[in-house]
Amino acid sequence: MTSDIESIQSEALAAIDAAQDLRALDELRVAELGKKGRLTAILKTLGGMEPEQRKQVGGQVNQAKAALQQAINARKDALERAEIDAKLSSEAIDVTLPGRGIEPGTLHPLRRTAERISALFGSIGFEVVSGPEIEDDWHNFEALNFPPEHPARAMHDTFWVNGGSHVLRTHTSPVQVRTMQARKPPLRIIAPGRVYRCDSDRTHSPMFHQIEGLYVAENVSFADLKSDLQQFLSLYFEREVETRFRPSYFPFTEPSCEVDIRYEDLRGRTGWMEILGCGMVHPNVFKAVGLDPEAVTGYAFGMGVERMAMLRYGVDDLRLFFDNDTRFLKQFSAFGNVFGAAA
Repeated sequence: MTSDIESIQSEALAAIDAAQDLRALDELRVAELGKKGRLTAILKTLGGMEPEQRKQVGGQVNQAKAALQQAINARKDALERAEIDAKLSSEAIDVTLPGRGIEPGTLHPLRRTAERISALFGSIGFEVVSGPEIEDDWHNFEALNFPPEHPARAMHDTFWVNGGSHVLRTHTSPVQVRTMQARKPPLRIIAPGRVYRCDSDRTHSPMFHQIEGLYVAENVSFADLKSDLQQFLSLYFEREVETRFRPSYFPFTEPSCEVDIRYEDLRGRTGWMEILGCGMVHPNVFKAVGLDPEAVTGYAFGMGVERMAMLRYGVDDLRLFFDNDTRFLKQFSAFGNVFGAAA
């Protein structure tokens, strides 16, 4: 295993040094450090190892990932400097030109989408709540049935602060935990906000926006979950949406499902697209927050605001939302208020 890690690190360092532009470097970073990277694949095997071996291999993988990230950062700085130098040498600015004036602003499409989703859930009885973006391990993982060294944590590559005692939250589920600790059922809430994971490509970002929902009361069933999500999706897309609930796994729900919607592309071909995750709240989560799983039940769901905005507005690259290109952002001012026309 040690030789495999060293070999992966050596090959990746050579490839990083040979990257000729920022796009190639970013693709390489995703390939080596992303969810499907070779080092991540090794991390996913830690659960089946003996404690000593797990500690040794985990430490070696983390060292390799740190070395690759450092090399990527250095190569990125060099490529950016070269790009700026080339741009400066090829462009000239006429500083005598008159100013362009100030144009009225409008809501960012992601803000517009988050407000629309919040308003639609509010129309069916959900309350908006919020919580801190920097969380301790218990609220972000352990209370949600992620015990230490659980293999599912490998999918939440995270940004740790304060010497590793706190983390930039990887989902808004900690808001659900805090709400269940502070208030008694029935609870019907949604928790929108920023979350952070080490992931970046055309459909993922290191910082993205998530909206999670929670309904806890007596006799809450999966039928309630399916009915509420079906109603929301029909309201959001302003038409009847065909859905499919596909079995999946999340540590904090059981049973768990991915929700797919049927779509049609520009060529008339139809298929299924994953849009959100959901499930019935796991009894261990209720026990962690002091609720009796024999007395109450509940469901939870979560969706990415960026994914919902991409579907609504027909955007195929998530990174466009964060480029701050006004030519791109101006297109969304025509959509009116949060109840504007559907995509």
